[in-house]
Amino acid sequence: MSTRGGTLQAPADVRTEPVEQAAGPSRLPLVVYILALGTFLMGTTEFVVAGLLPEIAGDLNVSVARTGLMITVFAVGMIIGAPLMAMLTLRLPKRVTLMLALGVFAAGHVIVALGSDFTVLLAARFLTAIATGAFWAVANVAAANAAGPAAGSRALGLVGAGAMLANVVGVPLGAFAGQLMGWRGPFWALAVLSAAAIVLIARTVANDGPAQQTVSVRSELTALRSGRVWLVLAACATTTGGVLAAYSYIAPLLTDRSGIASGIVPLVLVGFGLGALAGSLVGGRLGDRSPHAVTLVAAAGATLLLLAISLLAGYAVPTIILVTLLGFFGLGANPVLMALAVRFAKQAPVLASALTVSAFNLGTAIGTWIAGRTLDSSLGTTGPAIVGTVIAALTLIPTLTLALLQRRRTAAVAWDAADTGTKGHEGRPANTTGPDQTSESGGQTAPPKTIACWKTHTIGEVLPPTSD
Repeated sequence: MSTRGGTLQAPADVRTEPVEQAAGPSRLPLVVYILALGTFLMGTTEFVVAGLLPEIAGDLNVSVARTGLMITVFAVGMIIGAPLMAMLTLRLPKRVTLMLALGVFAAGHVIVALGSDFTVLLAARFLTAIATGAFWAVANVAAANAAGPAAGSRALGLVGAGAMLANVVGVPLGAFAGQLMGWRGPFWALAVLSAAAIVLIARTVANDGPAQQTVSVRSELTALRSGRVWLVLAACATTTGGVLAAYSYIAPLLTDRSGIASGIVPLVLVGFGLGALAGSLVGGRLGDRSPHAVTLVAAAGATLLLLAISLLAGYAVPTIILVTLLGFFGLGANPVLMALAVRFAKQAPVLASALTVSAFNLGTAIGTWIAGRTLDSSLGTTGPAIVGTVIAALTLIPTLTLALLQRRRTAAVAWDAADTGTKGHEGRPANTTGPDQTSESGGQTAPPKTIACWKTHTIGEVLPPTSD
């Protein structure tokens, strides 16, 4: 690293690559898009049941409310399955784990498509959710590794965008296909597509390095000692819990309070999905350089938007715009939070990724449960939005704490680097020549006025040079 004609030896943890390299590759590897296809299938199966509840209930002779357990069981399976399967498959190559997860995923859909006993269907949904949690946790790590440190958040944004796209395209198509072919048709389609994805994963996911063989459960559990990891998990739970607390019950608010026709509601939901898709992509790209700024802006934006929805729900056009923006800001920081968790966990990326999946689903389960109880209160249909506002505001606590901790660490690293450099000569940077020093050629050079220090603090985050 050059400084005014001399050379300052950088510490081991300081990046010496040029700035333009820190921006990451212009194009992500093909494997990231394949993994996004997998999360598209996972996201579709998670919510497609919501559009098929009447058909499933009628065919199996159970109530619609009881049929809804197929969604609840899936969420519970995700919460439990992600960290559990991450530990059980820890020593397996990531490619093998992803293929096995897709295989179990396909088998679970075949069981649902063939089943006629509701209990069997619930068991199959739980099994499918466990496979989904395993795939998602490992896919995040595989995508980040394939993209490299400078594009990790962008890669995770694309993988997460697969699930967002499922809400925009997969779920509506599944519901439409279910009406034409019967409710079992979409499950058959998901089984076939996931089997095809196994082949793509086998051909694109690279083999793990030798370090994979030395990974142990104990080393992964060390991630739980990091306070910053727990702060990220708290942010994951509150940001998703707040947004989905309101979104899950947005339909009655739109029809009863905003006066929007029921036939327009699906279009509003598509707007939310498109906003979430754009937010995931934009947030992932910006998060490579300024992750803490992204998480803070997203949390503040989601809080203000939910508050505005609570206050302006009686006006149709503003509410539609606010719901679309809520998708952008409310879910845009998710890939950045996942990248931060993986970064802070250091040698335990798989467990950290799995825990973020669990945190997202736990926040959703708690948030929607609280929001649902407000519908019968005096708050009425605006209750879920008010609950979402409070929960989303809580996200500012962990995200602001993380930003302050990072600022303190940055200042400490810059100070240490500068202090180390000045010990080489009396008050001058080590290994640096200046006009008042005699160089090997006998000339005199001036002492440098600045010490440039580039350091990576999170996946792809590059800080500007600091001056002493």
